[in-house]
Amino acid sequence: MTLEINKSYHGFRLLTVKKIKEVASTTYQFEHEKSGARLLFLENKDDNKVFSITFRTPPTDDTGVAHIVEHSTLCGSRKFPMKEPFVELVKGSLNTYLNAMTFPDKTMYPVASRNDKDFQNLMDVYLDAVFFPAMYTQPEILMQEGWHYEIEKPEDELTYSGVVYNEMKGALSSAESLLDKEILTSLFPNTTYGFESGGDPEAIPDLTQEMFIDFHNKYYHPTNSYIYLYGDMDILEKLAFLDQNYLNSFDRIAIPSKIEEQTLFTKPQKITKEYPIASTEQTQDKTFLSLNAIVGKATDAEEMLALEILEHALLKTQAAPLKKALIDAKLGKDVLSSFEDSLLQPVFSIIVSGSDEKKADEFQKIIQTSLQKLVKDGIDRELLEASINLLEFKLREADFGQFPTGLIYDIKLMNSWLYDGDPTMFLYYEAALQKMKDGLKSHYFENIIQTRLLDNPHKTIVVLKPNQRMAEEKEVELTKILAQAKEKMSDTELAAIISLTAKLKERQETPDTPEALATIPLLELKDIKKETEALIQEKRVEDGTDILFHAVTTNQIAYLNLYFDVSTIPEDLLPYAFLLSELLGKVSTQKHDYGSLANTLNLHTGGISYDIAAYTKNAKPDSLLPKFKVQAKSLVTKLPKLCELLTEVITSSTFDDEKRVRELIDQCKATMEMYMIKAAQQLVAGRLASYFSPAAAYNEKGMLSFYDFIVDFDKNFADRYSQMKEKFAELQPMIFNKQNLLVSVTLEEENYSAFTQTFKQVQSALSIVNYPQQTYSFAIDKKNEGFMTSSKVQYVSKGANFIKLGYEFTGSMRVMETILRYDYFWNRIRVQGGAYGAFTQFRRNGNMMFGSYRDPNLTETIAVFDETVDYLQSFAISEREMLKYIIGTMSTLDTPLTPKMKGELAAECYIHGVTELDLQRERDEILATDQKAIAALGTLVKACMQQNNLCVLGSETKIKENEIVFGQLKTIFD
Repeated sequence: MTLEINKSYHGFRLLTVKKIKEVASTTYQFEHEKSGARLLFLENKDDNKVFSITFRTPPTDDTGVAHIVEHSTLCGSRKFPMKEPFVELVKGSLNTYLNAMTFPDKTMYPVASRNDKDFQNLMDVYLDAVFFPAMYTQPEILMQEGWHYEIEKPEDELTYSGVVYNEMKGALSSAESLLDKEILTSLFPNTTYGFESGGDPEAIPDLTQEMFIDFHNKYYHPTNSYIYLYGDMDILEKLAFLDQNYLNSFDRIAIPSKIEEQTLFTKPQKITKEYPIASTEQTQDKTFLSLNAIVGKATDAEEMLALEILEHALLKTQAAPLKKALIDAKLGKDVLSSFEDSLLQPVFSIIVSGSDEKKADEFQKIIQTSLQKLVKDGIDRELLEASINLLEFKLREADFGQFPTGLIYDIKLMNSWLYDGDPTMFLYYEAALQKMKDGLKSHYFENIIQTRLLDNPHKTIVVLKPNQRMAEEKEVELTKILAQAKEKMSDTELAAIISLTAKLKERQETPDTPEALATIPLLELKDIKKETEALIQEKRVEDGTDILFHAVTTNQIAYLNLYFDVSTIPEDLLPYAFLLSELLGKVSTQKHDYGSLANTLNLHTGGISYDIAAYTKNAKPDSLLPKFKVQAKSLVTKLPKLCELLTEVITSSTFDDEKRVRELIDQCKATMEMYMIKAAQQLVAGRLASYFSPAAAYNEKGMLSFYDFIVDFDKNFADRYSQMKEKFAELQPMIFNKQNLLVSVTLEEENYSAFTQTFKQVQSALSIVNYPQQTYSFAIDKKNEGFMTSSKVQYVSKGANFIKLGYEFTGSMRVMETILRYDYFWNRIRVQGGAYGAFTQFRRNGNMMFGSYRDPNLTETIAVFDETVDYLQSFAISEREMLKYIIGTMSTLDTPLTPKMKGELAAECYIHGVTELDLQRERDEILATDQKAIAALGTLVKACMQQNNLCVLGSETKIKENEIVFGQLKTIFD
């Protein structure tokens, strides 16, 4: 495509054209002359196209207005006058990504699709939503998405509800999230970053309809917008569409959205805050200490890269010297770090968890003296080189999993574009990487430590300590505030709120008209591929080992997965097997101490990880195929070194360093405690499945049960450490055994021989002893546990195994997932119940689960699950709506896969015994699904719900109030 700089195309003046080899793209930067909208187009051959419109949205309070507006713009608009166009798109689009995101200073609305027609539809709906939302004339939208008083009868208690209100109650129940909030507040007392853009639940009820509308009116204008297009498309067609349908309606105006800089402190500041824990938890060793600093400007791309490297080298690798100094000083259980570069003034944080507030001064002193020593003596060059190499590997690999590549580039380029810098600066990296490598020959990195961390006066120490009474006190205070608010209301005012509550419920329960639904553009069945994607896989045998070879173009990267069958491990050794997977690669070997091992791995590979997972055979719910999984990757040219290091770790790791094992146990415990709050939804679902699935019960041994094991290990370290060494000696030849190895390798055909030649050294080092298969006696029973925490919201899950109840898996269940998640559950649990969301899951092995997350309710949600059968058995919609659900379901099947993901999908299908024929049958059944098929599934759901398998994690108060529904109550943390 040849376009001329300074020439206008459909109202857009072309400003710059650049070829950027690092992202294999040509960038075109435009400005819309009438409206002032900015636009950047990354032209390349990627068929997974991305569109995004971003607005600079700096909040000036903690009401969460930016977040609530983000939710609300997608609740109806000028051209699409239904309640939730966003949901209708999810139901019936082939999108590969569809979301909206609130950041501390911006709001992004990205979409992606591989289908041209679908992509155009997504753009249209999103643009109409942001520029012409229904929120101006429908106050119920703020009530639903933000907050509202809820009361149905005069004698009832007054309560708060709202999706964002409950979402943020859940988000800020986590100590980690609260710490992030307090860090920004401490560093930015005078700018927008000092406010919680997501919303503080205590401040959200201060948001009025007028403030809500004013925020949108102020910031959601093309002059304040950043439009982004990525992929293989006709850009002139897109420019014409944007101009004619949207931007031409607006004139350029002045918008005061510029992000102001924080005036730097003259000396460090210290603040102490509290976070809630359950009333039964101990407070000892549960304080977080953090040292935080503003470190330069986001638009200094080179320095940002250097700080990213320094964070990894000093704090994230096993060889990290600053982390080691803090651990050696026994200041806490684990050392964490954060480098937040998506702010005008980026923030670098060093954090110790599991500490005590009395250690704050020593914490600060250790950091100071350690950094001074590093500057004086110099940072180990191999350590820095290893961190640079690992970052370079990731940049060149550009594998972002299920996130579209174009989306990640969009988020990255906003780090300069939003602050009036060159939007392309972060897409280049070759010159900056070379500068980093050249910096190894000078004091480049030491100078950055000196200027940005040591000499920098703009630092804060944030101490976040636990409080057992805080959650209860907050609830009492909230009850008091609401009671007082109700007392002050006149009868007329109370009646008005009751009327508004009723009006909101009526709106929520009234379905959109067929005419409104018809405004959402819809694809046709002919737009959908009928054939499933082929599994790229060929089974070969090398020296007696089965090899699953995936001939995929990987840009000279080799992806290697080893699956060791561990059904030979006795049941009593399973906790130790999970522990082994945690420790490998973090302890010394016979050749390297753990620090030099980490450096060597980072110098020569893209990483090696270890995990245990139990699989099931297709449609056999009681089958159990446990695997010890090793995942590794490197450049093809580095395969010999990768195989050498892999062999070294799995065959010669040593566990004689008691101090090191002690540190790793502490770190494991601290990491799990943060994960269990952050990923409560997955935790609860896994525990629930263990009630009725042997494979899930096996996997659960690495989740909550493993946490109990680690807690016990920590309390009785001397005895457990001695036992551990004995158990590991038993386990290692059982696990790393040639007799039970399956290998999956993904790379180009011409590089396969390079793999076979080098992999021989791994094979030759493995045990060849035959071990007997074990029989496991997991307690597969209905425990119905209620796990109590200081959380202010619940994670509710209910399910069963439908194959055991006499049913079979069909593709129609996938369509039912879409229908329930985005219609029945969306309306009943999210819209009417105020939860952040709900999910459904129907697996080939028969496991089915319903779940809610960040949910203010408990028994009400269980009732919604139980009543699903009524919804299904009376299911009746138009053919158009049925088609919509089918299309939306197909989008989940056709997500673009990276080379790594293609290999893993094929390998895991092989392990599960799922064939291309099975996948095609599922696809055909999805495409053939009709209302009758959905209604017929009601009996299956009813049978599953009648099993009454239930698991909940949530508020200690709420769970105790509903104790009758549980078999047993437990506190997760001691």
